[in-house]
Amino acid sequence: MQQTNTKQVVRWNQSEPSYIEDDLVVEEPLEIRVGQQSLIVVMRTPGHDFELAAGFLFTENLIKSENDIEIIAYCKDENTQNKDNNQYAEIDSFQNIINVHLKDKIVLEEAGWQRNFHANASCGLCGKMTIDSVKHQIESLDVEFRLNHKVCYQLNSQLLAAQSVFEKTGGLHAAGLFNAKGELLIVREDIGRHNAVDKVIGQALLSEMIPLDNHILMVSGRASFEIVQKALFARIPIVVAVSAASTLAVELAIEGHITLIGFMRENRMVVYSHPERICFE
Repeated sequence: MQQTNTKQVVRWNQSEPSYIEDDLVVEEPLEIRVGQQSLIVVMRTPGHDFELAAGFLFTENLIKSENDIEIIAYCKDENTQNKDNNQYAEIDSFQNIINVHLKDKIVLEEAGWQRNFHANASCGLCGKMTIDSVKHQIESLDVEFRLNHKVCYQLNSQLLAAQSVFEKTGGLHAAGLFNAKGELLIVREDIGRHNAVDKVIGQALLSEMIPLDNHILMVSGRASFEIVQKALFARIPIVVAVSAASTLAVELAIEGHITLIGFMRENRMVVYSHPERICFE
């Protein structure tokens, strides 16, 4: 799938204009359907769409595990599987509509969702019918996970080095999943911060890695309520952001026993909640 597109632009350097070819990040709609019901249309960067759909359903509490999914397919050939019989294999048709078949039928309205709702790339709460459905009831974390502060300082450079599309366009967010040693396991880029997180969690879900109770999630932008909530669903004990955290994000991190870190820059960081997980050993 094409993630960038080249356009002619005029670049100015003081009083000197020049015509150049510039790489722009692709933004396209993706309609996610559940059992032929239209759930939501998200604006995303194409690529890893099945992971995005799986991660979205999981972090919105519509499925509990990978076992709830029967098949994910683009809508033209919903029953098509590839030669290796991989039920999650992407096919080359109708790549902006995905249908997720679940083993057990769900009623979207009962789950707090308004069908066929549009969400832009920056929205992590679009489609919810009530305020109460935004803050899911989920148990707080109870894990004995500690991380050396030096490992924290290594995360940002690794995530930035892995952002290949951002390097070309400067227009993408990224999310990365690290293990306790600070090794980057999964990285995904998307024009939407929440999409990038859903793609990472979706890949972990489909790879049967969840719960992620000894992992770290890092995001390239700010830490919002929705990102902390997604981490809580995946049981991730430490969330790191390059930028600031919002008040609701900090409140949820405190309640959920998540260590939330912001302003991760070189050898500096701000720990908003549960600093006891960061050690000097």
